[in-house]
Amino acid sequence: MAALDNRTYYDDFAGWYERERGKGYHRMLDDLEVELVERYGRDKDVLEVGCGTGLILGRVAQFARSAVGVDLSGGMLAKAVARGLPVVQASATVLPVATASVDVAYSYKVLAHIVDIGAAMREMARVVRPGGWVLAEFYNARSIRRLVKALKPATAVSTATNDEAVYTRYDTKADIASYLPPELEWVTSRGIRIVTPVSYVHQIPVVGAVVRKAEGLLADRPIARDLGGFLVVVARRR
Repeated sequence: MAALDNRTYYDDFAGWYERERGKGYHRMLDDLEVELVERYGRDKDVLEVGCGTGLILGRVAQFARSAVGVDLSGGMLAKAVARGLPVVQASATVLPVATASVDVAYSYKVLAHIVDIGAAMREMARVVRPGGWVLAEFYNARSIRRLVKALKPATAVSTATNDEAVYTRYDTKADIASYLPPELEWVTSRGIRIVTPVSYVHQIPVVGAVVRKAEGLLADRPIARDLGGFLVVVARRR
């Protein structure tokens, strides 16, 4: 399938985006991501870069002092607006946010699809106050998930499009370190999807519960930094 620009791809994806969210595998991912934001963002001013339909942003808004989202896709944002969330349409590489105006900027399932990743990281660092945090999720090149993605057929994201139609990058830890601007100090990480071989296992009674429990127990362990299909960098703004 021919590659699409990110805005077109996600506008098309918007109709199907929430079909599997809120249960099983996707619920596990969301829970582990929201939990990390809460660790650093409770009662703070928080920005989500690439907020999509607002599923995570809506949960973050329940514990943050303020929570605002930015996304490139108007199709995705229409659903976030319907949820009553404060969102703005813009690119992650040119954030319409004042310098040093938030305590936490986070981004999930987005940065791996941005070609100019250096610009996106500089923008996230710019908008965070000194001493604040950037939580940036990357796709780990050395993970079970990467192997599965390489072997499996494309997955439909709409009646016309599949997941191979969008630019996607998989990074090593060295790659990720090279993207961070000097004002960001990589303090720790959280690994997500460490032992999940395929998403379907979360639908199997008992097995799904065991795998979910293991994912939660391992997320902040050293093994997670090597095997997590999604690697979330926790960086402090100097």
